[in-house]
Amino acid sequence: MRLNIDRRWLTVILLTLVSVACTTAAGGVAEDVAGARDLAMAAPETVGVSSARLERLDAGMQRFIEQGRLAGVHTMMARHGKIVHSSIAGAKDIVSGAPLTDDAIYRIFSMSKPITGVAMMMLYEEGKWRLNDPVTKFIPEFEDLQVYAGDGPSGEPVLEDANRSMTMRELMTHSSGLAYGLGNGNAVDRMYRETRVLDSSKTLQEMIDTLATLPLLYQPGERWFYSIAVDVQGYLVEKISGQPFDQFLEERIFEPLGMVDTAFFVPAEKLDRLALTHGEDEEGALVLPEQRGDATRPPAGPSGGGGLYSTTMDYVRFTQMVLNGGELDDARLLSPRSIEMMRTNHLSEQALSTMGPGSGFGLDFGVVMDPAAAGEPYSTGAFRWGGAAGTWFWIDPVEDFVFVGMIQHRGRAVGDVQGQSRNLAYQAISE
Repeated sequence: MRLNIDRRWLTVILLTLVSVACTTAAGGVAEDVAGARDLAMAAPETVGVSSARLERLDAGMQRFIEQGRLAGVHTMMARHGKIVHSSIAGAKDIVSGAPLTDDAIYRIFSMSKPITGVAMMMLYEEGKWRLNDPVTKFIPEFEDLQVYAGDGPSGEPVLEDANRSMTMRELMTHSSGLAYGLGNGNAVDRMYRETRVLDSSKTLQEMIDTLATLPLLYQPGERWFYSIAVDVQGYLVEKISGQPFDQFLEERIFEPLGMVDTAFFVPAEKLDRLALTHGEDEEGALVLPEQRGDATRPPAGPSGGGGLYSTTMDYVRFTQMVLNGGELDDARLLSPRSIEMMRTNHLSEQALSTMGPGSGFGLDFGVVMDPAAAGEPYSTGAFRWGGAAGTWFWIDPVEDFVFVGMIQHRGRAVGDVQGQSRNLAYQAISE
């Protein structure tokens, strides 16, 4: 296993006056020290993980690089609050060939959603809103939304009145009726694209004003459908808190958790650390398409559903906070009860039927309800999500561990990489 130690690791070691004894040249992880901060490094065996079996995880990820299916990958695993695995393979991009580093910055896309969800729950704990509140209580622009009921004889969309307002619970479980504009199978998605509802040049208020002119794809609560709902939550964080959304995240989440490289843009001085997004040609070979957008420019409307950049270490710190019941390094963001609510399925039976086998949905987290039906080695109650460029994570309260994987890739390799990582991470747990 290969371990890269960045400046933050060294700071922890120096501050605690620890003499770290490294293991073999193959990598290994330093011994844990009593009194070290959360997420100190530890030998895998001290927390019931097999070093020998972790090497299978390293080798499995390395094979994707050797096969030319990925440019680079960084995986990190922590158990019982200690990091036992951090392995990097490949390059930041296939053109420069510059090696991927442990401080590489990734566009995490929809892994922004759980962070926005935590922000929402912080306001929930302050008594600012309730799960069954109608969204119109905070967004009156949604008062007269209509619902898509199919296409007319000439192909025009047929609309009907909404039965009721969507609730805050439905907004946080993708059962609100909102769409995303990602597919081609319905008129509503096409309307989303035509109106450029998610254009980063729009402010959050302009996004809401545009949404207010568009129909819902289905009646609120009727089904689960992945949507723009978390971008709407970003707007709600801003409106309910009275603070700009990006500022709220920085002051209330990123700073307390030490997430020093997480933001809605990449400062110019950090741009050389940005991993580039790759794709695949028709034969499945790696290609590096032209990169879209300007990563260095703060967006007019920060996307709570998909706009953040982060590092592997930063996101591990976030997931460990969640696993800890809302606290890390003496910074408490949420109560254990609020975390429990977030990782509990909230979908009705009707909406649940539209999810994948064995899966439910909590408050901005996917929830594993039946691992056997899901066909994955998760524990019951594990929760997870991923991003459009292939980043992924899961949190397993039963086994008390978190796993974060970072790649920048759009293509068929993503599912294989993520599935392989799950099998190879769980088989390393020895007790």
